[in-house]
Amino acid sequence: MFKVKVNIADRQKSVKLPTGIRLLVRKSCIATLKQENFNANCEVNVTFVNDDTIKQMNTEFRNVENSTDVLSFPLGDNGVFDINPETNNKMLGDIVISTEHAFAQADLYGHGIEREIAFLTVHSMLHLLGYDHVAGGIQAVKMREKEETILSRLGLSVVKE
Repeated sequence: MFKVKVNIADRQKSVKLPTGIRLLVRKSCIATLKQENFNANCEVNVTFVNDDTIKQMNTEFRNVENSTDVLSFPLGDNGVFDINPETNNKMLGDIVISTEHAFAQADLYGHGIEREIAFLTVHSMLHLLGYDHVAGGIQAVKMREKEETILSRLGLSVVKE
C-alpha cells in the first residue's frame, strides 16, 4: 500500500471549519489516487484561505482578478513529479481552497460543506494528476464523471430526484 502525506494548513480567519474536515480532505485525496491507480508514495499540500487571499493568488498566477473556489498548483508534468529529498515522496502539488467560496457554494447547491470541500479537493487532485477541464470537451466530461464516482465512493453523491 502506498503512503500519502497530506499537509493541511488553515490560513483563513473567516469561518470555523467543521470537525472532521481534515480527515475528509485526506480521504478525498486518497480516494482520488486510488481511482486513478496512482500507487506511489506521495504528498500534497492543502491550504484553506479567505476570498481576499485566493483573489490575490488568482490575479498573480492566472491574471484573473476575481476570487475563486479553488486553485491547483501541480508539480508534475505527464506523470513525472518532483521528489521530496527528505521523504523520497512524489510531490503532487498544492491545493488552495477558499472557505468563504466553499460555504457559499454549499448553500447555493443545497448540500453540506463536507460535500463541497470534498468536491473541491477531488477536483483539484485531478488537476494535480494532469486533468484539465478549461478547454471543455471530452476531458471536461471525463473529469466530471470521475469526480462524481469518487464522491459516491466517499458516500457524498448527490441524490437527484
